[in-house]
Amino acid sequence: MTKLVHISDLHTGYAHFREDILLKTIEEINEMKPSAVIITGDLTDHGFYNEFVQAKKYIDMIEPQKIIVPGNHDARNIGDEVFEELFGERYSVLELKNEAIKIIGLDSSEPDLGHGKIGRLQKRFMEDELADANERGLFTIIALHHHIISIPHTGRERNTLSDAGDILLSLIQNNVNLVLSGHKHVPYAWKMNNTLFTTAGTVSSMKLRGNTHPSYNVIDIDNQYIEITLHNSDGTIVPLTPP
Repeated sequence: MTKLVHISDLHTGYAHFREDILLKTIEEINEMKPSAVIITGDLTDHGFYNEFVQAKKYIDMIEPQKIIVPGNHDARNIGDEVFEELFGERYSVLELKNEAIKIIGLDSSEPDLGHGKIGRLQKRFMEDELADANERGLFTIIALHHHIISIPHTGRERNTLSDAGDILLSLIQNNVNLVLSGHKHVPYAWKMNNTLFTTAGTVSSMKLRGNTHPSYNVIDIDNQYIEITLHNSDGTIVPLTPP
């Protein structure tokens, strides 16, 4: 059994950022000791340098190994360059060799724009990594900020990837096991063919919809079986399963 944690949308620098909730979450993660923590963007609210520095301070407190991708808020004000300075490559791979899992992180952000795009070069990078994973029989996870499939209860849809159709086709054709994203602050799960698409809520801001809470997802993987639970800041834990 492999345990992973998926957090997203810290929004450091936002007027309603909740440091207390983030610190409590970090403490819970460190006690949980997952194999990896996946962070799918919007570390900051405006992409300002000082926000990135603050976000890094928090993220460095997370003890398990991490893979981090930027979100659209992180690409504001030349934040994409700051992300690379403080966190490294905007798209990368983390392989959990003992668990035979490959996590491919993609940068779906566009400078100073809300919508997302993967683009041809990253798509080729992703497909090369997936071909390698499939040849070696690895469990595959794609992590990116923007969702690929629209999410209920999020209002007018404007911010799926502009190349969502091409990316979705590639994911299905390559039998990706799990796709993780954030962006809308609404935890949800869809299943298409054999691929599970899961979004995380905001882990530490009050940019919330309705009577919801900041939250994060815990992912348990047993061979090809995936179980995801939603951990809310009020202490409640509920299954996150596709309809």
